[in-house]
Amino acid sequence: MGQTTVSIPYGKSKIPFTINSDQCVAVLRPIGQTEAKQRDETDIVEEALANPIESPRLCDLAQSCQRILVITSDHTRPLPSRITLPLLLAEMRLKNPTVDVQIIVATGYHRQTRKEELIEKFGQSLIDREEFVIHDCQDASQMVYKGQLPSGGALWLNNRVDQADLIVAEGFIEPHFFAGFSGGRKSILPGIAGAESILANHCAAFIDHPAARTGVLQDNPMHLDMVDAARKASLSFILNVMLDDDKKITGAFAGHPEAAHASGCRAVAHLAGVKKQEADIVITSNGGYPLDQNLYQAVKGMTAAEACVRPGGVIIMVAACEDGLGGDAFCHWLTEASTPAAALHKILAIPRDQTNADQWQAQILARVLQRAAVIVVSDCCDERSITAMHMKHAATLDQAWAQAKTIVGDSARTLIIPDGVSVIVQD
Repeated sequence: MGQTTVSIPYGKSKIPFTINSDQCVAVLRPIGQTEAKQRDETDIVEEALANPIESPRLCDLAQSCQRILVITSDHTRPLPSRITLPLLLAEMRLKNPTVDVQIIVATGYHRQTRKEELIEKFGQSLIDREEFVIHDCQDASQMVYKGQLPSGGALWLNNRVDQADLIVAEGFIEPHFFAGFSGGRKSILPGIAGAESILANHCAAFIDHPAARTGVLQDNPMHLDMVDAARKASLSFILNVMLDDDKKITGAFAGHPEAAHASGCRAVAHLAGVKKQEADIVITSNGGYPLDQNLYQAVKGMTAAEACVRPGGVIIMVAACEDGLGGDAFCHWLTEASTPAAALHKILAIPRDQTNADQWQAQILARVLQRAAVIVVSDCCDERSITAMHMKHAATLDQAWAQAKTIVGDSARTLIIPDGVSVIVQD
């Protein structure tokens, strides 16, 4: 009898998992990255900056500017800013070496990025040379009103957008479980938006919308508001990259915020699309560090498994969760509900203008739990906290595998999605 061995990302390492081949339905991975992996990451980015999509070069846009605002990702995102940000800065200073540049860390509704996380992400030398500020969506004194969004919500943004002659954003594009894809316009909303605007954009009705799904932009109400927010912010230029499963740059898209992002989304969709296959057990991860720092983030990877697991089956989510669950605002929706269905019913009844912090992640988790049992594999996260949220806990993947079989039987058919946030499951 043959065996299949797959490495599952976990924190900064990988866990090998071996299964009898006749029990393994398939291993779903993104395709077509072999050729790109052979290219130098710096060369990829420099080529994109030298050939922007539907835009003048950044050095030309920056030539007459006095102050530029650069938006970058926070500690929860694997954007390799040690590579991308110096190249972006060099390009904008090519014809304007003394331009005043401020770099804002787009935390969205996340907690504030800590000093040690800044150093790890950007490097001490870059931190020492450049002016970094960290966005705080809760600080109303930082916000400026920028008008009404298509959905009717108010758009509040960090007031630094009105203090800059040019606004530039860097980011990365991957499938996103309700915005369709990450990157591009998300640097503005939720990236540097006020709490009121983020909450309205992440309302229960939008999350429940059939177009608010992985890989879908058309008619996606969250995406439409995000695009409008980026226009109202006067976002002028983006550098977005595409990453492989080792978090290495395999593609870069620079230029007009909408055109460059659309080009990147098409490339990611081509690589990430996998054919749906149903199984009793689905094993997946959140792609390892930094995306599996907490359980809140790990909900993203669960949605790929949700699309493939049969009703009543089991999802095994491998996530280190070194930073815990992700906050009380997320957890209480499930810990205080008698069942996931009760939690979902309560959230769906909340009006758009009364959206609560992190209810969107709880809404999606409750939806997943209505379809399948979830076993979280973590040797960092507290077992009682996980079980209080109507999930099961295992310290190792082998333990989770044994638990899953007690639920669906020893002969259960198993599907493996090594990185749940890197694929778009297609019918």
